[in-house]
Amino acid sequence: MCSARPASGARATSVPSRPSTRRGAIPGVGPTLPAPIKAAATRTRSAWWLIRSRGRPDGAGLRILFYHRVSDDDDALAVSPRRFRQQMELLAAESYEVIDLASAVDLLDRGLSPPRVVALNFDDGFRDVAENALPVLERLGFRATVFLPTGVIDGTASFAWYERQPPLLGWDEVVELDRAGTLSFEAHTVTHPNLLLLHDPASRYEIAQSKLDLETKLGRPVEAFCYPAGLFGERERRFVAESGFRAAVSCEPGVNLPGEDLLTLRRRQIDPADRRLDFRAKVGGGHDTPLPLRGLYRRVRYGEGAPLRSPAAAMR
Repeated sequence: MCSARPASGARATSVPSRPSTRRGAIPGVGPTLPAPIKAAATRTRSAWWLIRSRGRPDGAGLRILFYHRVSDDDDALAVSPRRFRQQMELLAAESYEVIDLASAVDLLDRGLSPPRVVALNFDDGFRDVAENALPVLERLGFRATVFLPTGVIDGTASFAWYERQPPLLGWDEVVELDRAGTLSFEAHTVTHPNLLLLHDPASRYEIAQSKLDLETKLGRPVEAFCYPAGLFGERERRFVAESGFRAAVSCEPGVNLPGEDLLTLRRRQIDPADRRLDFRAKVGGGHDTPLPLRGLYRRVRYGEGAPLRSPAAAMR
C-alpha cells in the first residue's frame, strides 16, 4: 500500500509501505470483562463513592468520558439512546461544559482544569453515534471527538470481535460531520490491532498511516490519537510522538491534571449497564482508579505491561 499524501499544511511523516510481520497472534480488542461482573464491581464502587463523598463531585483535574456505540442493540459496547440522552441531560442540568478532546488539551496545555468541564469521546466510528448521539449533543450544545480506524472505515479491515459488524460511518459522512463542528474526528490506527504484538515497522505504520489517511480525507491536521483498547507501552508512545501527534488517549481510568503527559491521557468508559448513580460517580471521581486485578487481567489477555505514568502522576 502506498502512503497517502498529507493535507496541505499538515506535518509530513515518512512511513513504510504496509508491513505484515507481527510478534504473534492478535487477540480481539473488543469488550473485556463479562458484563455482569463488571456491572457488579461498578455498582459497589459507585455506592462507596456516594457514602464517602455524599454525592459531591471531585472538581480536581479534567475527566474524559468515552463511549463506543449508542444503540438498542444487544452489544457489550452499546449504550441505549435513552440512557445516553439521560446522561447528557444530567450533565446539562448540573451545569457541566462538555467539550471535544482538542479543547481539553488546550486547557491542560495552558495549565487549566476548570471544574464542571468534561471531555467526550466515541471510539471506532459507528454510524449510530451520528444517528442517536449527535442530535442530543447538538440540542445541548455539547461537542465530542470520534476516533476512527481508517482501514475499517475504508472497508479494507474489520473488527475481529464481531461476527456481523454494525454499520460504520462512511468517508463522505465523516467529512461532512467534521466540517459541521459538533463531532471532530481523530486517528485510531488503520486496522485496530493490538499494537503491543506488532513488530516495530507494523506498529509505526498503524499509527503514522492513520494520521496521514485522515488528514488526506479531512484536509486539516490531525493531532490526536487513540490507542486501540488502550494498549500501549513506551514504544507505542514514542511512535505516536514521532508521528507528530499532540495528544493521545488510553483506556486507563483517572483524572488528567495540567503538566502531565498529553500522550497518555486517561479516560473512563461509560458502559451499557451504568445506572444514574454509576454515571454520576464516574463523572465525579468515584472511578478514578482501576478495578482490583485489572492489570493482571490485561497482562494475561493482551500481553500488556504496566501503564505509563508521568512523574507528576507518580507523586499522587
